[in-house]
Amino acid sequence: MLLVMDIGNSNIALGIFDGKDLIQHWRIGTIKNKTKDEYGILIKELFHLNNIKEKSIKNIALACVVPPLLPTIVEMYGKYLGITPMVIEPGIKTGMPILYDNPRDVGADRIVNSVAAFEKYGGPVIVIDFGTATTFDAVSKKGEYLGGVISPGIIISSEALFEHAAKLPRIEFVKPKKVIGKNTIWSMQSGIIYGYAGLVDAIVARMKREIDGNPSVISTGGLADIISPESKMIKTVDPLLTLEGLRIIFEKNKD
Repeated sequence: MLLVMDIGNSNIALGIFDGKDLIQHWRIGTIKNKTKDEYGILIKELFHLNNIKEKSIKNIALACVVPPLLPTIVEMYGKYLGITPMVIEPGIKTGMPILYDNPRDVGADRIVNSVAAFEKYGGPVIVIDFGTATTFDAVSKKGEYLGGVISPGIIISSEALFEHAAKLPRIEFVKPKKVIGKNTIWSMQSGIIYGYAGLVDAIVARMKREIDGNPSVISTGGLADIISPESKMIKTVDPLLTLEGLRIIFEKNKD
């Protein structure tokens, strides 16, 4: 079986594939100062609680946008599973031309998402990932990575309000019943939920004008389920897209 891992700034997503079937997946918090032993114990505990035999894991593929954490994770897998992971980095075969000024500048997770979206939905396609940053990635009808957009993530924006405005509290990300808020929390929820839906639709509309064809619009990431229903542009929510992309890229490189 194949273990895949997407290491983001806020969360780490993990999944186990048996062939093309995703049989288990988890999401844990990213803690940059955790040791390899702490992560190793956590992985073993996840396996134990879900009846996954360590010896059944034959390969590991991972993407990481937190460079200081990468050596810790690679060493952890070597020590606890005896496997050296395949890391998605420049030089790995993706099957997708990267039409970026410097292809090395594109985050591994963005390429993984783009490869998965093109494989599953065809091109042209736009992928929106609601993570620490909200990223928009465009893929042509020929399967070329065209580039994209990066905006502050929902959590970052919400925390900025809390930290820099003395009277504004931290809020739960819940859709309010109406846009016009009758109290501070309601007003902030409207600004975040409907504000980000508007941001998404405005950026996607502009991206579509620069892409040949009529691109599909796919969303993924931890907060995709909250924002996507309020967007006029997003047609499909695929929360496990990144894990699928790791599997697809692993398959392209296993020979």
